[in-house]
Amino acid sequence: MDEKSNKGGIIGLFFMAFTLALVSFSCTGPIIGTLLVDAVSNGTYYGPAMGMLGFSLALAIPFTLFAIFPSWLKELPKSGGWLNSIKVSLGFLEFALAFKYLSNVDLAYHWGVLNRDVFLIIWIIIFAFLGFYLVGKIRLSHDTETKTLSLPRLFVSMLVFGFTLYMLPGVFGASLKSISAWLPPITSQEFDLTGSAVKEKTEETANKKYASLFHTPYGLDAFYDYEQALVQSKKLNKPILLDFTGWSCTNCRKMEASVWSDPAVLERLKKDYILVSLYVDDKSELAENEKYISKFSGRKVKTLGQKWSDFQAASFGTNSQPYYVVVDGSGNRLTSPQAFDLNVSKYVTFIDKGTAAYKDM
Repeated sequence: MDEKSNKGGIIGLFFMAFTLALVSFSCTGPIIGTLLVDAVSNGTYYGPAMGMLGFSLALAIPFTLFAIFPSWLKELPKSGGWLNSIKVSLGFLEFALAFKYLSNVDLAYHWGVLNRDVFLIIWIIIFAFLGFYLVGKIRLSHDTETKTLSLPRLFVSMLVFGFTLYMLPGVFGASLKSISAWLPPITSQEFDLTGSAVKEKTEETANKKYASLFHTPYGLDAFYDYEQALVQSKKLNKPILLDFTGWSCTNCRKMEASVWSDPAVLERLKKDYILVSLYVDDKSELAENEKYISKFSGRKVKTLGQKWSDFQAASFGTNSQPYYVVVDGSGNRLTSPQAFDLNVSKYVTFIDKGTAAYKDM
């Protein structure tokens, strides 16, 4: 396809655009896939149509403009050492992101290799090397020698070194709220001097299903099985807060770090609710007698994550996370569910409404 793009004219332009579409599929696939799934699962067309229109325009406009004004091509910056520096810098970023997504797999399969402090050490090393590369202390084979630093390069290197130093306290247990969504859960922290990674410890912890697989931050005494939570709700006469979450859910980690950590929210979750966290992407295999064919999707449910994902979709008509639902001991919904929202006061209002609705039953 790339060879055909050298023919020039409209045909060459077509193959140039076609080549771009081919090589960019790994980046465009998640966007297009999300839009198409939304159209099929929810029956909505306006949002996906607008998304596809914006996506197609973003790809088409540059080629259209260069076809109308071919002289603009001559004014584009020429490749050289600066472009190689950008490629190497983006390579460092891609390397860091690769570990982020690898950590999601590690969490979902419970390998326990990339816990939070190990992950942070890896990121600190990657971004430190990126900083030294930008200031010219590290040079790769295709790089030109950096005799002086340009102002943009100096500014970017300062940001990179600042970010590296910012992550250092996280190795010792600091919450790092601004990037918490990209990190493994605080409960996976092995070396903790701050107490942020405290896991719940009660007499009933040993009797909870899946307590060895999951942990909730800030000492919250959570359940990880819906049926057990229903029994506990009737026993203690408290409402249930369903927390549909996931290992790879960045917004879930952000909610935990920015909203659940607030003293007003934390007090209410500990005192007024039976919290049950249901991980929709966990890969733990269900026992043979617990596997079933979903009445909602018609597919066989084999893993714990599939079970809770099917339960969320069948019961509440959505598969997005985080998703919070207040129910009583019989599973009846008491208030309108709450999705991702970092407004603490709004979340406090949401759980207070649930408490009030339960008392009014």
